[in-house]
Amino acid sequence: MTSADADDWRVLLPSTRASGAPLALGVELRRRDRADARHWASRPLRTATARDLAKDPGELFLAVRPLRRNDAGSAWVQSDADWDAVRRPGTRYDAAHSRWFADLLSISRDSLLSGTAGDWLLLDPVASPLLWPHLQSASAAGIVLVATERSTRLQWSEELRIVVDIAADGDGGLLLSASADAVGESFPATATQAVGSGGAYAHRVVGKRIDLVLGPVPLTDGVRALLSAPAGLTVAPVDRKAFFRDGYPTIMRGAAVRAGHGVTLPAAPKPVPLLVIDFRPDDVVAYRLHWDYPGYARFPLDERATESGIRDGAAEGQLRPSVHTAWTEVTGLPFMLAGALRDADAAEFVSHLVPTLEARGIATETTGTPRTYAELTGDPAITVSTVESTDPDWFELGILVRIDGRTIPFEPLFRALALRQGKLKLVDNTWFSLRHPAFDRLKELLDEAAELAEWETGPRIARTHLTLWEDFEDLADETVPAQAWRAAVEGLRADPSADPVPVPAAITAKLRPYQREGFTRLARLWQHRLGGILADDMGLGKTVQLLALIAHARESRSGVADGGTAPWLVVAPTSVLPVWQREAERFAPGLRVVLAGRTRDAHGVDLASHVGDADLVITSYTVLRLDAEEFARRPWSGVVLDEAQNVKNPATKQHQAVAALDAQAVYAATGTPLENGLGELWALLSLTSPGLFASARRFREDFIQPIEQGKVPENAEGAPFRRSRIDLLRRRIRPFLIRRTKELVAPDLPERQEQVLRVELAPAHQHRYDTVLQRERQKILGLLPDLDRQRFIVFRSLTMLRMLSLAPGLIEPDDAGIASRKLEELVERLIELRSEGHRALVFSQFTSFLGLAAERLRRAGLRVSYLDGSTRDRDRVVQEFREGEQDAFLLSLKAGGTGLTLTEADYVFLLDPWWNPAAEAQAADRAHRIGQQNRVFVYRMISEGTIEEKVLALQQRKARLFSAVLDDEDLFAQSLTADDIRELLG
Repeated sequence: MTSADADDWRVLLPSTRASGAPLALGVELRRRDRADARHWASRPLRTATARDLAKDPGELFLAVRPLRRNDAGSAWVQSDADWDAVRRPGTRYDAAHSRWFADLLSISRDSLLSGTAGDWLLLDPVASPLLWPHLQSASAAGIVLVATERSTRLQWSEELRIVVDIAADGDGGLLLSASADAVGESFPATATQAVGSGGAYAHRVVGKRIDLVLGPVPLTDGVRALLSAPAGLTVAPVDRKAFFRDGYPTIMRGAAVRAGHGVTLPAAPKPVPLLVIDFRPDDVVAYRLHWDYPGYARFPLDERATESGIRDGAAEGQLRPSVHTAWTEVTGLPFMLAGALRDADAAEFVSHLVPTLEARGIATETTGTPRTYAELTGDPAITVSTVESTDPDWFELGILVRIDGRTIPFEPLFRALALRQGKLKLVDNTWFSLRHPAFDRLKELLDEAAELAEWETGPRIARTHLTLWEDFEDLADETVPAQAWRAAVEGLRADPSADPVPVPAAITAKLRPYQREGFTRLARLWQHRLGGILADDMGLGKTVQLLALIAHARESRSGVADGGTAPWLVVAPTSVLPVWQREAERFAPGLRVVLAGRTRDAHGVDLASHVGDADLVITSYTVLRLDAEEFARRPWSGVVLDEAQNVKNPATKQHQAVAALDAQAVYAATGTPLENGLGELWALLSLTSPGLFASARRFREDFIQPIEQGKVPENAEGAPFRRSRIDLLRRRIRPFLIRRTKELVAPDLPERQEQVLRVELAPAHQHRYDTVLQRERQKILGLLPDLDRQRFIVFRSLTMLRMLSLAPGLIEPDDAGIASRKLEELVERLIELRSEGHRALVFSQFTSFLGLAAERLRRAGLRVSYLDGSTRDRDRVVQEFREGEQDAFLLSLKAGGTGLTLTEADYVFLLDPWWNPAAEAQAADRAHRIGQQNRVFVYRMISEGTIEEKVLALQQRKARLFSAVLDDEDLFAQSLTADDIRELLG
């Protein structure tokens, strides 16, 4: 490549482009003889001379052609500057000039198609409105207009104007004549020629010289017609009035008008915005907007004035914005020239909007038979009633609304609310606005009730929707509930401590005050065959409260469908079955209890034979799942789901097996009804309170998305809307969720202190962790866009990083020699605690790490017990710790986190954090529960600089989600998402 080639790009710069030879536009008047009888004779065009114009101008044309500078640069010449040469880019002429001439040819195609094209381009046939603006742009393009003949003096004038004189003819008629004014001179119509609608030229002879003036001037059809009549036009006396009405406006919009003696010119017509309202049958009102020129004509109120001389485009342009603004502000409708409204919209339009538009300067006119509409403006008085229905689970819901003494039919009212209409018209032509706050709230409540079931005969409300009824009561001026409904509502509203249900005689335990209140609430739910969730903190005696409920149900069998003969069913984790059996024997020895701890195949008889006449059947989630059809085949008085978080996933067979049970009521017992997200709470409520929420989809849209994911409607503010959703969720679940925290109901329970112990990894351990982190981070981030499909791989990598945070040997046996400082820290603390007489529980998610811990503690001389899912004789191991002298009890979080009371220990060590803080809280509650005499210390051991720190932060968010919904704290939490995973790897 040469250096010249390298600089070729510089031709792109304007300063380096070749300017080329300049061009000019040559202008001259050309003429041809008038046509005569010898129409076949040739009539060539030639240059018009002063003598021609003075003697016989013939037919005149304004002609133009390109010119170029001569070689001396002193004159403009034709030479080889023809049209074909100058319009082609890349020739020797200035590029901008060439483009200008090419555009002129395009604009002048009318002249080209006339057959007169040649060296000269005739402008007279050109009708394009672009012609005169293009000629005006010549100066800006550097193109001069020059006369091609020395005997012609050419002048461009921006001040050119057409003048029309209107004079009296002496007989009552009028004489009309036109002329042109320019450069201080007047040119008669015989010497003036219009070109298109945007300009004209005029000429005169001065001696042997022709003065030629051209310039832009707006021309109407009327002015062009008058210019084409050199002798002028006459108006007969009888047509004088018609002329001023129809013809005069076409002249005055395109020319200066001068009145002669005895002539009085009328004022120019001005546009008035006019709304024409047409009353049609079937409560339809049509409208159309016009520009009205009173006494002249009407035109559609469009965006641009057409070629009518009557219309004043400038005046319309000034008025149009105010008309648009008035229309949109008053009506709230998009601006349209015409439209039709019906029913309530028509009523509001006629009675409210039209008078307001008139006040804003828009004239109105009506056609058809006008109708009057009366607006009801009073506050709505709402009466809500419930009536017993044939379905015992539902009540018919009645809504009665009265405004200004008129009763509003419910069906059209509900339809209007459902369609989000803003108003409603009644058959008597009265109408009212639906924008009243009472209707907004009524719409929300009806929507919620409608989502619960398809209405066939009218609105219904489920028995479980007690707080929805409360919201209807708050809205209504009067409520009339059904007798059964009133009993259920009042019973569940009542203070359980004010009228407690007596504890059954079959219960030998002395219930604490909060346990008696919990039992009372459960008993009231059972009275109305409503289920619920007992969500007390761990260690507050949920089992004894539920045993009291079962005993109460067996004592009060009247009114039960099967006479109360069907047994109760308790479903619990396998490890908890012995606990239920012992607690039942201890606190309710009168109950006949059967343990169904094995499947039908295992115990060799069918379920009915095994159960016999038992009052209470205890089984595991596993057995229930495997023998689901057998359990579903027989009736149960009630079902208790212990550690109900086991059925938090509706997609599992375990959840489906519970849902298939034939029971009058279902009660869930769990300290963690909400662990990872609100969907788990819905899963439990779908079992205990079916019908409370319409569906999982609606629950997700109404609560999960706004509360957990921050999705709010476009017209709502984020934080207030989320808060309103939380408040609504709390109201809906309040009658069915019984939750007491230790701080509230067990003030005598010793204090519980929690602390995070941060452990720094050994250098070799940290290096190994960082190496694996970089590799796994790159892999995981690549999988996150498709997290739903790749979730298993992602969590497998996250689990590996969590295990690597504990001990390298858990991942790679060759790294077993790298010590775990977390275990060393644990050894030191347990040795110190032993010297002080304390005992500890040690939890881990990973049994492999728990085994390393047991081995390390034993090497240090510490006495330990060990329990994980593989432990066979669980009760024996637990009893040995309670009665023995072990320093520590090592438990896997899954196997030992629930169903145990280990108050012999007062220290808890959590070796690794889990996503779900509720699981850790349950583990700590093994020691911190009723019966504990000492202060309990809980230590969370966190490896610094690892994923464990991120998991801890995620825990805190999930804990706040739990508290926001169940414990009345603010919400800041979300579910585990792709963004959470990115944060874990950050």
